[in-house]
Order: sequence, then C-alpha cells, then structure tokens
Amino acid sequence: MLDNLRSMAVFACVVERRSFSGAARELGITTSAVSQQIRSLEEEMDVLLLHRSTRKLSLTEAGQAFFHSCQEMVAAAERGRIRISELRDDLVGDLRIATTPELGAMHVVPALSCWLAAHPSLKVHFEADNRYIDLIEERIDIAIRMSPTLADSSLIARPMARVDQILCASPTYLRKFAPIQTPEDLTQLELLPIDLVQNPQDIYLTNAATGEQKHVFMPARIHNNNVFVTKSLCLAGHGVGRILYLDVQKELARGDLVEVLPQWKMQDYILYAVTLKREQQPTKIYRCLDALSQYFSQLPGGRSVRRLTDEITG
Repeated sequence: MLDNLRSMAVFACVVERRSFSGAARELGITTSAVSQQIRSLEEEMDVLLLHRSTRKLSLTEAGQAFFHSCQEMVAAAERGRIRISELRDDLVGDLRIATTPELGAMHVVPALSCWLAAHPSLKVHFEADNRYIDLIEERIDIAIRMSPTLADSSLIARPMARVDQILCASPTYLRKFAPIQTPEDLTQLELLPIDLVQNPQDIYLTNAATGEQKHVFMPARIHNNNVFVTKSLCLAGHGVGRILYLDVQKELARGDLVEVLPQWKMQDYILYAVTLKREQQPTKIYRCLDALSQYFSQLPGGRSVRRLTDEITG
C-alpha cells in the first residue's frame, strides 16, 4: 500500500509536468525510477494509464480518472503536512495542562489568563486533580507539580519557583496559648495537617540564624486533603496549618493569619513544570512555559527560573 501511494504521487507529478524527465527533476530521482514507478502501477492495476510517444504523453481514459484521485491524495498529504507544521510552530490546537485544584485556581489560571486571551486558536484542557497523573497515558503536555525533589528520567522538570513551607494560625487561636517561642512549644497546639503530605504531623525545623535542627510531633484532631479546607480551618481558629507560603501570602499580608515561629524554617518546596522528553516540543508548549515562568518568578518569595536551575544542578 505504501509503495502504491508513492507511485501515485509520482504519477500525478508526471501528468502535471507532462514528462518523465520533468517529474524526475521535480522529485529528485532518476527518469528510469519514474518510469519504473508508473510501470509498476500499470502492471498492478492491469490497465494502461499513459499513451507514450517520442514527443509527448497523453492520459488514457483510465489514467484521467486515476489522475484526479492521485491529485486528491497528494493535496490531502500536503494539507496534513501544513497542519502538522502549524501545530508544531503556531499557537493552535489542543494544550493539556495538569495541576492540583489549589494551584490551578490560585496560580496557574491567573498565570495564563492574559496569554490564553491573546491566543484564541488554542484549545486548553485543565486536568485539576490531586492524584498522580501519567503524562503519557493521559496525553498531558504540561504538569505543574510541587515537591521537595523530583527525579524521573522520562520527564523534563523545569523549576518555576522555590516556595517556603510554613506554620500559620489565626491571631485569635494563638491568643489562647502562652507565646510560642521554641519548637517544643508547638506540642501544645493542634496541627491542621493536609494528608497529602507524607507524615504531616512530623515537623522538622531548622533555625535560620544558627542552623540548629529540631523535630517535634504535633497533635492533630482535624485532618483533610485540601489546601482550601486547611486555610478555612486556620482562619476559623481551629488550629495551626502546615501550608505553603504561596497559598496564604494574602492572608498573612492582611494579618488574618500569622506565621508561627518564623525564625525556624521547614523544608521548602520547588514548583516544577513537567513535560515529556521529546526531540521537538511544539512551540505552544514553550510559550506556555514562558508565561508560567514569568508569573512564578515574580511572586513574593519566588526566585527566577535561571537561579533555581543553577541551584538545583550546580
């Protein structure tokens, strides 16, 4: 079948150029190779396609009918080539982005809002879920993930920002207790753990000034698996949230929440944009990554992608 398609393209070129030699020059092959392709077609279909003479070629009735089909095939192939080129080089077609509901609503959509408005030919699919998503199986172009580390040889992970993990609570809640001055004081408070974090009640802290390290286990009564729920519980005065600074920066700025033990730091997280390893990525993926990188590098507490890359690989 593939040989037939190639021969049909050669036949169409012969008719359009009105000679075997003209088709050979157009296709970059020898005249004898062109002649062989036409002969093979005629033998397989058991029909004469061309009347040959020393001066010119002319189509038989069967050749005329067949030529129109060959033209349509070549035109369809050219349309397909152009479409592939557009999908590779232009901001058109589908773009599938996976993220968590929290990151999606609070940051990914704001990061891409103006960019999406500027490129109406893009069809964007957001997959907002806390579960691990297989990029290949679910045809994801870009996944936004937050992790202390990320290693997978089949993926390319581009760091977007380094984000602090903090403990915070409402001023009303903290007034119920004696001042929290040391990590050991945390044990009198109730943690509001997000169960997506491994061992969420184990709190490992490092003193920013001295480098001293401490580990405390905080009691917890109310558990959940969502950042929005944790933040609501914190604001309502039900305990201390273990949460990313990125998710509560506005509440901290307004004073609705207060950071607990700000001089003691937990392990920070890195926000990654993850893509598959490919020889060539479509331009729309690179442009989307640029928009995300610009947004996250300008957030309070964020750092530039270049500096993050140097820190991680250096």
